Amino acid sequence: MSSSSVGIDDFSVYIPQLYLPIEQLAEKRAISYAKLNKGLGLTQMAVADAREDTATMAANAVLDLMHKNDLDPCTVGRIYLGTESALDGAKPTATYVLDMLQDHFASTYGPNCFLHCDVVDLTFACIGGIDALQNSLEWAAGREDRIGIVVASDSAKYEMGSTGEYTQGAGAVAMLVKRDPRLLKIDPDFGVATRPAHDFFKPKRKVSKRAIIREVIEMLPDLSAEDYQLDELEQKLNSGLDVKGVLDCNERFLTLHKDTPVFDGPYSTEAYQARIREALIDFRRRGGTKTGSLTDHYAALAFHLPYAYQARRMFSELYMEELKAKNEWMEFIERNDLDVPCADDYENREEYITKCSEFLRAVTKTEDYGKFVEQYIAPGEWASSRVGNLYSGSVFLSIVATLEAALTDDRELSGEKILVFAYGSGSKAKVCAMEVQEDWRQVTKDFDLQLRLDNRQEIDYPTYEKLHRCGLDKNVAHQCEGGFFLADVHDSSEENEGVRHYGYAASVMA
Repeated sequence: MSSSSVGIDDFSVYIPQLYLPIEQLAEKRAISYAKLNKGLGLTQMAVADAREDTATMAANAVLDLMHKNDLDPCTVGRIYLGTESALDGAKPTATYVLDMLQDHFASTYGPNCFLHCDVVDLTFACIGGIDALQNSLEWAAGREDRIGIVVASDSAKYEMGSTGEYTQGAGAVAMLVKRDPRLLKIDPDFGVATRPAHDFFKPKRKVSKRAIIREVIEMLPDLSAEDYQLDELEQKLNSGLDVKGVLDCNERFLTLHKDTPVFDGPYSTEAYQARIREALIDFRRRGGTKTGSLTDHYAALAFHLPYAYQARRMFSELYMEELKAKNEWMEFIERNDLDVPCADDYENREEYITKCSEFLRAVTKTEDYGKFVEQYIAPGEWASSRVGNLYSGSVFLSIVATLEAALTDDRELSGEKILVFAYGSGSKAKVCAMEVQEDWRQVTKDFDLQLRLDNRQEIDYPTYEKLHRCGLDKNVAHQCEGGFFLADVHDSSEENEGVRHYGYAASVMA
């Protein structure tokens, strides 16, 4: 990659047309709106419509990218998808994306226009999109004529009433990857840090048939599981070779997959903070830079944002290390009248750790840190405040928001670098540098991210709950710009159970 510049030539962002004001959710959950708004930076939550899924959002983002750049499908060598919202356990969601695109372009370029396009899903929680990007950068560097598309698409869904519910979001970000990009040239040396963790995951849940039957019986009025011969019924379901239904299958246990995760919020934040610090150390080692040079080398910092203010809340430790390396720490402490905890003053280690956490929160409330955040972090936050968590697309939304904010503020970024911090639970972080190119203004002016967010449709809480429970068959959004939609899914009574069919409408179907 060092022989030629490789990077991102353009972005396209697809956000669902529906959003729920966070204030409505706060009221329903009896949570202080100020806590969510002022504390976490949340104002709106993007909500996928009834006939939207990971594949349609990805396809819509890619289609917009191809139209903007007048791309011939035959010249696109790959479409790599980063997602943790896959639609199948074996068939890549990217194949559904390719199917939609192929149908759309067939009349102009022929039915085989994507025949030689490589597609795959890359999954590592929220960092799968960055993995797909890094892989595609190396591929694009191999030959001058290689053009690839990376798309990150997810629907961040949590159980209603959980502590993750208010961070939900949905959408997709597609990017054009090639040599000599107009927008961002990317340094090939990525810093990486990986440590196995169970901070957030979506397990295959193993449930016995007996437990399911008992649960159903107990839910019925005036009935008890003791009234039924469960041993005999279970034996009947577990014998024979015929599969006559969901329960009447060959396994004693059923394996269930849910879109909602098992997660530990505080532990995930700790893992995030530790991994990006370790990845930054690795990035500096590879590039020969030292601690204390962050503000000298980079004009902005872009992050994976599970919620809008995640980065500003947890970056204080790295900020502290920067000040120490520049011999500015003591002056900072004295100027802000801060009392630094000393381990020798505490017999209980847990108490000392608590005091350290309180101290770091105090650092974030200083005027110095506020100015740092305003210049380097805040430009990448505003879109997340209005969209929510995009999982694999979140870090790219932060980059797009940073560029559009600079354009709006008439800030010159040509030749400047953005330092990107990506994270995926499980857990892994990557840090990379992206250099803004001379034509960035021309490319960025067509993002129209703020305009798109301004023209969405607000929904009320009852509608949100129906969509969350998958209780609607038709789209809620009024007539608006066209796009792909989910037409139907074969149910268990049909041949080829689970097959998904998609369509394209000149306007979103009501």
